[in-house]
Amino acid sequence: MSSHPVDEARDFLARHPDIDSIDLLLSDLNGVQRGKRIPRDNLEKAYLNGINLPGSVFALDITGNTIEATGLGLDTGDRDFVCRPVAGTLMPTPWLRNGRHAQLLMSMHDDDDSPFFADPRSVLARQVRRLDDMGLKAMVALELEFYLVDRQRTELGMSQPPRSPATGERATESQLYSISELDEYAAFLEDIQHAAEVQQLPLDTALKECAPGQFEINLLHGDDVLKACDSAVLLKRLIKGVAIQHGFEATFMAKPYGGEAGNGMHVHMSLLDAQGNNVFAAADENPLGTETLHHAIGGLMALMADSMALFAPNMNSFRRFQPGLYVPMTPTWGYDNRSVALRIPSGPNVARRVEHRVAGADANPYLLLTTLLASIDYGIRQQIDPGPAVTGNAYTQFEPTLSNSWAQALDHLEASEPLTEAFGGDFLKVFLANRRAEREAAMQMVSKLEYDWYLRHV
Repeated sequence: MSSHPVDEARDFLARHPDIDSIDLLLSDLNGVQRGKRIPRDNLEKAYLNGINLPGSVFALDITGNTIEATGLGLDTGDRDFVCRPVAGTLMPTPWLRNGRHAQLLMSMHDDDDSPFFADPRSVLARQVRRLDDMGLKAMVALELEFYLVDRQRTELGMSQPPRSPATGERATESQLYSISELDEYAAFLEDIQHAAEVQQLPLDTALKECAPGQFEINLLHGDDVLKACDSAVLLKRLIKGVAIQHGFEATFMAKPYGGEAGNGMHVHMSLLDAQGNNVFAAADENPLGTETLHHAIGGLMALMADSMALFAPNMNSFRRFQPGLYVPMTPTWGYDNRSVALRIPSGPNVARRVEHRVAGADANPYLLLTTLLASIDYGIRQQIDPGPAVTGNAYTQFEPTLSNSWAQALDHLEASEPLTEAFGGDFLKVFLANRRAEREAAMQMVSKLEYDWYLRHV
């Protein structure tokens, strides 16, 4: 173990003499990686002094434009703040520049070196500390769905599935859990596995998902929530980078194709007490778990409607919420039931947990986990009863109640006292201003569908 933070840089450079540049990465509100690229000779200085980036990094919308209504732009003079390395994240990026490149996660700090209020990673760290104050630690695992798409668009400029590296044909069927399709993309998946090993990312399983060109890669569970989210954002960058190497593009867009399944980010969660015991696991091995688990589920259900703007952060996100495509549209829970929003998976009692199935793969992992932990905290403190577990098909038993309106979701979040407390009013002001400005810009665009339907007929 290094005795001083800068020793991490020195040890790394000594072990990797061929690396000549390093990307310093900061995740913005959308989970997009921003930052700077430095030569290897500047790495020790970055560890000693940090690097400067403007606070307006967290005011950027998905197009990279500063949203002045956040208050982080010209109102502050677009001033800089220091960003410091996240220990343990300095790793090679084997898919870039023939192995001569590396990357390092950063977090932004305020003038007194405290965490910057608008940095999503810092927001999550505060929620983790609140859970620690209750004598609890979260055990989490994230599952990420994504599509591979052809770099060549259709004649209409739309995305399409790639041609199979083995057959040269485009997939047209779902082929869920298909081993043969995993075989066809084996070289791509093997390179992901290799790069993840180099970066010490805890990959678990890969599987073929529901739609043509859709896959899922899961991360192993662990009791460090910040590290789990770090791994998720780095895995997304890795998958995109390896896909480009193989002539594809990878997208975590929530709904690339209107008639196919969307991309979700499912989160498995349990809680450990100070002795490392799973407080969701019932002493009598009841598969529905403990009262604490029920209260946690109650909190997740109670705040689910208020959380939709965080689970579905952009216009495309809400297209994922359609009937018949395994996307929960009302707060429900049950045992070993994939039609509910909150599923208790089957398996050993010691691993009793809840799987949250609502968020899209386009959600920011740090903000998603902040939301989920805050909801669990709320449910336990308020001892919220979730009601009876659902058996059978929840889609046919319950009408959709979660908003599919971006504007309404933002209004619900703004009015939520528990989430305002969890995130902080200053952070939510930035987030809401950013999302509302992006929505306003999106509403100014006229789609091809509108021309097809309305130009000549109304």
